[in-house]
Amino acid sequence: MMISLAPMEGVIDSSMRQMLSALGGYNRCVTEFIRVTNSVVPSKVFHRLCPELIDGGYTRSGTPVYIQLLGSDSDRVARSAAVGVKAGAPGVDLNFGCPTKIVNRHNGGSALLKQPSLVGEIVAAVREKIDPKIPVCAKIRLGFDHADSLAEIVERIADAGANELCIHARTRADGYKPPAYWHHIGKLAHPTSTKLIVNGEIWTVENAKEALLQSRCKSLMLARGALAQPDLAQQIQNALSDHPANIAAMSWQEVLVLVERFYRESDSQNPKYAGNRTKQWLGYLRQRYPEATGLFQDIKRVRDRKEISSIICQHQRNFDSTPLRPIAA
Repeated sequence: MMISLAPMEGVIDSSMRQMLSALGGYNRCVTEFIRVTNSVVPSKVFHRLCPELIDGGYTRSGTPVYIQLLGSDSDRVARSAAVGVKAGAPGVDLNFGCPTKIVNRHNGGSALLKQPSLVGEIVAAVREKIDPKIPVCAKIRLGFDHADSLAEIVERIADAGANELCIHARTRADGYKPPAYWHHIGKLAHPTSTKLIVNGEIWTVENAKEALLQSRCKSLMLARGALAQPDLAQQIQNALSDHPANIAAMSWQEVLVLVERFYRESDSQNPKYAGNRTKQWLGYLRQRYPEATGLFQDIKRVRDRKEISSIICQHQRNFDSTPLRPIAA
């Protein structure tokens, strides 16, 4: 059973990848998308957005981190992929799913789903440009306005040589509104050469089981659910194992340790934006941990870095000294 941690612009950065992969359950991480515009992406950009390249493209707990590229020029995307692989990336992921208007206006992300032939061309160019041993993956939605072209898109990506294809089970028009339509993936003729991965609206172990059942996939990708429950991947892996153990979900006290660490490592350096990513994360955590609402309310209007840190630490002190489970560095 393979579980990937999705790229989420603005919150799943290297610090978050390190923390979540250390909890266990993940077989793969993917960087926030790296935009390919009018020139080939230089090596320094890959190192900035994927500092794990220093360690061979793996988190400290040994989880591989694939670089994700977003662009519509097949040649520049392919040459950028080659630069990223030379820098040490263990895999390349291509973004054909981003639904944001500014990206779509520039013919990027899910806008490309209206041009299945171009999607296939980009995948083929990347596959040809890099070492055959390096996996090439793609991430799509069911379509732009509808799912009518889904089968063609999947076929073109598979024929182009992609090793894996993750499908977010909603169209661009659906945005992130529930439900996710996992059954559309299940209707496809699953290609033998390309592994299909289901993504979208997986918040719980039961969601994961149902998504796998309806999609007929054997792998899944977690996004917002991973932020709402940091140990969700571990819980899913355990539940689907042959001999599941009785593993309690993380307590709010344990999650607070991660929140403080994330703020300190990823979100406190820039005075102008201090706390923004932590506040965004708390917005997801509130869905699983009611206590996150209080912390969010206490820091939502605070801009001073030291004051935010002090408030988080005060919330930690409000809990007793119940032993915490070990968390890897």
